[in-house]
Amino acid sequence: MAAPRGPNSRLRDVIEAIGCTYETLAKDIRRIAAENGEILQTNKSAVSHWVNGTRQPTGRTGQYLAEALSRRAGRPITLVEIGLRAPETTVAQEPDPVLAATDLGRADVERRRFLAVAAFTTAGVAMPLFYDHEATARMLRARTGISLVGMEDVDVVRQITAAFSAADERLGGGHGLTTVTAYLADTAAPMLRGRFPNEALRQAAFGAVAELAYLAGWKHHDLGQEGAAQRYYQVGYQLACEADPRGHAAWMMRALAHQALSLKQPHHCVDLVEGALTRGLGHVDGQTEALLHITHARAYAAVGAKPAAARALLAAEDALLRDDGPQPSYSRVSGPAAGTVASHTARTLTDLADHVGTEQQHRDALVRWDPEKYKRVHALTHADLGDSLAAQARADEAVAAWSQALTLMEGMTSDRTRKAITSLRSTLSIYQRRKVPGAAELARRAREALA
Repeated sequence: MAAPRGPNSRLRDVIEAIGCTYETLAKDIRRIAAENGEILQTNKSAVSHWVNGTRQPTGRTGQYLAEALSRRAGRPITLVEIGLRAPETTVAQEPDPVLAATDLGRADVERRRFLAVAAFTTAGVAMPLFYDHEATARMLRARTGISLVGMEDVDVVRQITAAFSAADERLGGGHGLTTVTAYLADTAAPMLRGRFPNEALRQAAFGAVAELAYLAGWKHHDLGQEGAAQRYYQVGYQLACEADPRGHAAWMMRALAHQALSLKQPHHCVDLVEGALTRGLGHVDGQTEALLHITHARAYAAVGAKPAAARALLAAEDALLRDDGPQPSYSRVSGPAAGTVASHTARTLTDLADHVGTEQQHRDALVRWDPEKYKRVHALTHADLGDSLAAQARADEAVAAWSQALTLMEGMTSDRTRKAITSLRSTLSIYQRRKVPGAAELARRAREALA
């Protein structure tokens, strides 16, 4: 879009209505950019130029600006509303999840711009709360496919998803991303346009592709590409609604909330997980239910609702004790439920400033995860354990935990591991000045790992 000839009155009016300064808005933009893996130097002068119409935000900055204003306003604010996009150029969300999954996968393979510049939005977290599943289901069922889909087709999708999920845990989200998304676009999603001999097989097929879409989203999340991850999760949710509108759809609602909580953006998360529990309770096994409850606890802790968080933690523990049926593949992907509950209990207690409890839960999580099969989990857990030890002024033990984390992170293509290394450097600088044993060597290793 060409630079406007005069001041951007739409942008100016929105900023004035919200009541924030240019400097505050610039700070918000830099933080949102960092959430999406981009470092910006946006300052108040840049915002002033945008308002005056002398310059335009470049790259993804316009999306970050709209997201910053949305968070301040407590409602979605679009690029059209702030004068950065003409109404005729807006693209409505693709209502067909099969086509959307195909387009996302192809965009990944072809490095197409719309996915590359996608930004995480808090409005996107709430998507399932307003999704019209019945309208989509009617559209999908109205199709008459030509090729007949058999159980062998579905099994192959599940086998490929399982293989790349296992590799992801050992080598990071960057390993095999293009292969996964190409398979989603070229084979798995098109399969859903075929004919199915019965309803059970149709549901199994949609469920298998939903799990593959989740994996693609998870890989983007691990790489810090949060906008792309969110779009895959949304498509995974839509597909899961066709497979199992109770349990599987609830799990994908959890995935969207989990991502937002990881980014410390709890907006809509309590409502989203409560919606997931409403759908899932009575329709999922105890292990899966425990994973829903623990995400509920994290959502409550993130908004400072301590009593509610404590109740959700107890509900997760109670659900883990149930032995009422096999755990479905869509929730097994996160690993042993007991280990995940311990890990997320630790994160909940971190938000509640219970560092002793956090430490114990991280130690419990470590013994519940196979260190070879879940190498990345062990690496990140050791990093978090070091943080909880540092918060208790136990410097020597913190250095030892962080050192183990760095050893496990070697060879991984993962933005989450890089962020974990980056986060410990400021504390290591203090430890070096205090001559804490091992701090200088660990700081050297951290620099090399980031280089």
